[in-house]
Order: sequence, then structure tokens, then C-alpha cells
Amino acid sequence: MKFEDLLAYKKGFDLVMDIFDESKRFPKEEKYALTDQVRRSSRSVCANISEAYRKRLYPKHFISKLTDSDAENAETQTWLKFALACDYLPKENYEELFQKSEEVGKLINYMICNPDKFGCKI
Repeated sequence: MKFEDLLAYKKGFDLVMDIFDESKRFPKEEKYALTDQVRRSSRSVCANISEAYRKRLYPKHFISKLTDSDAENAETQTWLKFALACDYLPKENYEELFQKSEEVGKLINYMICNPDKFGCKI
């Protein structure tokens, strides 16, 4: 199995692309602030999942990278809340993105709680 086959990675990647599309409509003055931050944190979710999977031979490293991924996911949710509060994101679009982020978080937490199902030898 490749990290790209992990459900958390796939759903995280889809979320990244949805956020990228939505953030194209953010104001130009947010380019190096909110736009950049939400894009970076959402991408970090997937990057940390891929790193975790490569470190699965070392359970503590695997779990550590997944907790980093979970933290980046929470950061992404915060940036989405700012985008909603600033009226850069319609409420229905925010709710859809937030729900997808919640789902990714649940998948990451499943991996954290069940490392043996992902090739970790405990």
C-alpha cells in the first residue's frame, strides 16, 4: 500500500483542493495572510500523513506525525472560521469544508488509535 491509498490522505487531498478553489476568491490583501495560511495548514495535513506512513516502522514517530497532522487540521478549521467571519466564505461553503475537515480528523484519530492496522509493529 502507498500513502496515497490511505483514506485519510485521499479525503485530506480532496479538502486541500476544495480549499484552494475557495481561497482563490479571497481578497487580494489576504494573499500573504489568510489565503496563504489556510492553504499551508491544509496541505500540511496530507504532508504529515505521508511522513507518518513512511515512519510506520517506528510507532512513536508514526503517532507523532499523525498528531502533527491532526493539529494542522485543527489550524485549518480555525482559518476557515476566520474566512467565514470576514465574509470571504459563504456559510454553506464553510459548513461543507468544515464537515470534510471533521471527517479527515476522525480518520487521522482512527490511525492514531490503531497504528497496528497501518503496519506498525507494537
